[in-house]
Amino acid sequence: MSVRSHRATPILIAFVASATAVAAAALSGGDFVEQSRLAARWTARASFLIFLVAYSAAALDTLFPSALTRRIRQRRRQWGLGFALAHTVHLAALVHALNLTGEQRPLLTLIGGGFAYVLILAMALTSNDASQRALGAAWKRLHGFGIHYIWFIFFFSYAGRLADPERMATGLIFAPLAVAALGLRMLAWIKKRRARTLASAI
Repeated sequence: MSVRSHRATPILIAFVASATAVAAAALSGGDFVEQSRLAARWTARASFLIFLVAYSAAALDTLFPSALTRRIRQRRRQWGLGFALAHTVHLAALVHALNLTGEQRPLLTLIGGGFAYVLILAMALTSNDASQRALGAAWKRLHGFGIHYIWFIFFFSYAGRLADPERMATGLIFAPLAVAALGLRMLAWIKKRRARTLASAI
């Protein structure tokens, strides 16, 4: 297998995860409407797990350096593109479900979620060396703000389920995962800062 195909592995994993979520929904739902709702729900969870890998890649390598974490970090861009693919599948499933059920989403949800998709698209389109060179510091600001905003949308969504008895189990699983990922990044930042402080003191 070539280096290029190895780099494409995260995108392939994202595609398989999304396709599996849709297929599982089609097999599990009692009718077409329920199948569409399950597809929207499960593709969101699949894309969230892919997002967590991209979000935590650098922190994992900083805190737990190994051949595996180094490979994950080296392919962080591909994990990000995989997430963009998976969440686009989720968007398609969600729009399909809303069209079938006629459900309406609150305006604030549409604005917040819509802006997240704008950021996802912008980050996906600029996930290449040429864009990084052309944008300079703006590239880092875009991707830094974007990934944390997307994290917030996921956390806010899953934490909100904790107040709903019917969806509390989902919140209890996924909200702590979001917090843990943020915690990893904070610990990695602290470790790097201490290393810089020690280096400057020598």
